[in-house]
Amino acid sequence: MRHDLGDRARKILEAVIQDYIRTAEPVGSRALSRRYSLDLSPATIRNVMADLEEIGFLTQPHTSAGRIPTDSGLRYYVDSILEVKDISTQEQELIRRGFAGITPEVAQLLKHSSKVLSTVSRHIGLVLSPKFSRLRLKQIEFIRLDRRLILVILVGESGLIQNRIIETDEELAQEDLDGFNRYLNDILGGLTIREMKVKVVDEMRQEKNRFDHLLSRALTLSRKVFEADSEENDIYIEGQVNLFDYPEFTDVAAMKSIFKAFEDKSILVKLLDKTLTASGVQIFIGSENELTEMPGFTLIASRYSRGSIHLGTLGVLGPTRLNYSRIIPVVDFTARLVSHILESDL
Repeated sequence: MRHDLGDRARKILEAVIQDYIRTAEPVGSRALSRRYSLDLSPATIRNVMADLEEIGFLTQPHTSAGRIPTDSGLRYYVDSILEVKDISTQEQELIRRGFAGITPEVAQLLKHSSKVLSTVSRHIGLVLSPKFSRLRLKQIEFIRLDRRLILVILVGESGLIQNRIIETDEELAQEDLDGFNRYLNDILGGLTIREMKVKVVDEMRQEKNRFDHLLSRALTLSRKVFEADSEENDIYIEGQVNLFDYPEFTDVAAMKSIFKAFEDKSILVKLLDKTLTASGVQIFIGSENELTEMPGFTLIASRYSRGSIHLGTLGVLGPTRLNYSRIIPVVDFTARLVSHILESDL
């Protein structure tokens, strides 16, 4: 339901949210009257707060307590009141320094990105890695390591590289593997791993009829590679210890539930995966984020890319009272910086 608030109600809602972000405590009318230049009496403020509660933007956790914003109130604040400023020069430098000297190897870069986000935001940093099975491959290469151990190098059209080690049923010479490389790159280049699985099965069916032993061995080996492929993304999480700084999450049972949710990463993966299809910074507040095991959290996320190819997402997870005006530009700047590093170094 859409609500058009007057200036007075907007100012009071903003003041309640700013105070709640700062203190994590319910906010009363007298406190607002003292701390903010609203030019309104406590009685008037109290009446407006009651109106905001009636439309679902504020709630009173206890009869004698002040009020706190609801998820709906925070959503209205983010969409209609909040003015997001550019990231400060100091924070830009802090983030840049966090990436100084980091290896361009993708897994290390993304893991480090979650740590930078956590350090700068003082919340939880999340980074979702690319789902390699969705990317189109430019090249596949087999390199003999030992009698039956083969290093498989998969190079995506986006520039991403993934290495795998497989064990073969027979001993293969590098000369054989070079032949496999030429054949497979000819028939599989430009396909996703998902498409390759189908293509390999189809080629194997045809090779049975042609009875080409070399090609049959190449396809058998490639099938072993692609069958081992996982549809899951890796997710890098840093800063769970920051949870202990949130006074709203001091309940032991709640903390156990939250840490259990971190162990089962599938929900976080699903949520971050949504951001991959949307441009700009995405904000999921409280009940919007589908984290039923983690009520009271906000996720601020953005996708990172290499050129026109959207690879994954990164973001900050914190309590719903996190400092939106500060965290939104931090996430946006970090996503753009990671995209630039991937574009430049891969």
